[in-house]
Amino acid sequence: MLGTHFNLVETPDCNIHVRLSPEVRTSIRGVACRARIDRQFIDALPNLGIIASYGVGYDAVDAAYARSKNIVVTNTPDVLNEEVADLTLGLLISVVREIPKAVAFVREGRWKASDYPLSRLTLRNRRVGIYGMGRIGRCIARRIEAFGLPIAYHSRRPADGVTYDYFPSLLELASAVDVLISIVPGDPSTARSVNAEVLSALGPDGVFINVGRGTVLDEDALITALGTGTIAAAGLDVLADEPNVSDDLLALDNLTILPHIGSASVSTRTAMADLVAQNVIAWFRSGAALTPVP
Repeated sequence: MLGTHFNLVETPDCNIHVRLSPEVRTSIRGVACRARIDRQFIDALPNLGIIASYGVGYDAVDAAYARSKNIVVTNTPDVLNEEVADLTLGLLISVVREIPKAVAFVREGRWKASDYPLSRLTLRNRRVGIYGMGRIGRCIARRIEAFGLPIAYHSRRPADGVTYDYFPSLLELASAVDVLISIVPGDPSTARSVNAEVLSALGPDGVFINVGRGTVLDEDALITALGTGTIAAAGLDVLADEPNVSDDLLALDNLTILPHIGSASVSTRTAMADLVAQNVIAWFRSGAALTPVP
């Protein structure tokens, strides 16, 4: 879509000082990306007016610095909400009912010798806590409701129009539930907020699911909690240093790790790409993007 409206300059990475000549960098007014955009990158493009980020999270973009330079930053909200919520419930069920282990049991031929052991965990009689009651958090909550499970949540402030029990701190929420789903953005206020104390509060039958940002979790604390039985199981679609996965994480048989596929269907990723393009086109036409970040 962008190619029909603009002259495009494509680079394999963000090292634009090396990749692009000063003349080309001066000519660039908009960037469509899914990479890290820092001050150095922004300063290298003196006429930059818009950064259209591919994804709902924009923690990889120095949005505050861009704002100080009167550069608009956009993201792709809403078009991925339902897809991420679907994946969240799939991951939760996979963790609780041990679906990956059961698949391996059949593929390895062990079913011929014995039935698969009964799963220790169940979704029945659980209470689910959602850390982050934004757009995606609400979509997740609607799906949890269909399972007949009570829901509570923690966000920076109570969410308008939401009737679930609100807890003013993450620790209080974790103490009141035995499933904790994290869907908050990654920023300094949430960094490593799911720590040893929060995990311990979930209890020995506790389950932790992270589909938001990997930086929210203290991974060392999770390794300890899963290894010592402080909590029962966990599922991660995001990591702090993805795609790098530590051997300690991989060694845990009560941990399911996915390769950040929350929005990764053809239809949803296409819708995200279309919104990136529409933001750029709208900004060049009118000076106003469709989905600017705050």
